[in-house]
Amino acid sequence: MAGQDAAATVDPEAAGLPEAVCLGESMAVLLPERPGPLDTVDGFRVALGGAESNVAGALAGLGVRSGWISRVGDDGFGRRLRAGVAARGVDVSAVTVDPARPTGLYLKEVGGSSGRPHDLGSGRSRLHYYRAGSAAAALSPALLDEPAAARLLAGARLLHLSGITPALSDSCLALVRTLLARPRPVGGRDLLVSFDLNWRPALWHGRDPAVLPALMDAADLLLLGADEAEAVLGTGDPQALRARFPSPATVVVKDADRLVTALDRDGTVAAEPALRVEVVEATGAGDAFAAGYLAGTLRGLDQRRRLRLGHLSAACALTAPGDQGELPPPAVVAALLDAPSGDWAATRVSADGIVSPVLPAFLSRQVASPVVGAR
Repeated sequence: MAGQDAAATVDPEAAGLPEAVCLGESMAVLLPERPGPLDTVDGFRVALGGAESNVAGALAGLGVRSGWISRVGDDGFGRRLRAGVAARGVDVSAVTVDPARPTGLYLKEVGGSSGRPHDLGSGRSRLHYYRAGSAAAALSPALLDEPAAARLLAGARLLHLSGITPALSDSCLALVRTLLARPRPVGGRDLLVSFDLNWRPALWHGRDPAVLPALMDAADLLLLGADEAEAVLGTGDPQALRARFPSPATVVVKDADRLVTALDRDGTVAAEPALRVEVVEATGAGDAFAAGYLAGTLRGLDQRRRLRLGHLSAACALTAPGDQGELPPPAVVAALLDAPSGDWAATRVSADGIVSPVLPAFLSRQVASPVVGAR
């Protein structure tokens, strides 16, 4: 492919190309100003949403050069998306503007306690998607001939995909299949392909999710939640999933907010419990975990530290009002990644900071960060 061949001649580091490239749709999000049925809500706040661009943004926050490949409409929401993702330090040079199709959109409905008809109830929410025929749904294997996308893919060490993209259209499915089938290494350097199941049942209405297992088994690194694996595959057991997907080098199974297990192809198993967190906002925690784990992979950390960096990244997202948290200073991160198991289990994360047995000694030698504390 001409675009890929030209991109392969570029020195990725000298050119400042992303180490990690994430591909998938992002959308404008309308969040209600107050809980209750949508017919009673008078106003909405505009935000941005998208698993793959969230991962790209979180990777950038972790110090990994990242890029996002997608399509947006030639509209205000599309311009807002490109600018918002770029503001997080992500390369958006391969985000194509489609002159004919709109940017995808979804609304969040939040339940209240009004007792009105159609009120979902306190603590419950529902997403309403308006993404059929969107610009991103037109992604296809032709993307690989686009110079900007070929340049980013040729320079990357990691390509991150998810099960959301193949649910959008036949052409999106064809693109994901093509990317997973490409010879590796690509562009003269090793390329690791990660795939996060990201099960969204609403997107699969009228489509066949039976295509997913083959895509999952074609990845080098597979991430999935135990609950979503149970829904799609009939089991959330880590050992059963490792047997079900023999090809990936590593299968990472996330058991909600309790334990994450990484199972390597050679039979090595590592498991790390999640940190205890006072949750402010749950949105984006799964993407933050993926980013932390992937950043640890690119840094060459061992499995235990990769899992811990994923947990820490997710914990910081859970204690932030938006979908991206900010990690504490690098020395604090290092102390937590190296903490004995008992000290890791005793660590607490809240909006006020991080409390851990490993931090007082560290803080006696360093200036405390506003987001880190010991009590």
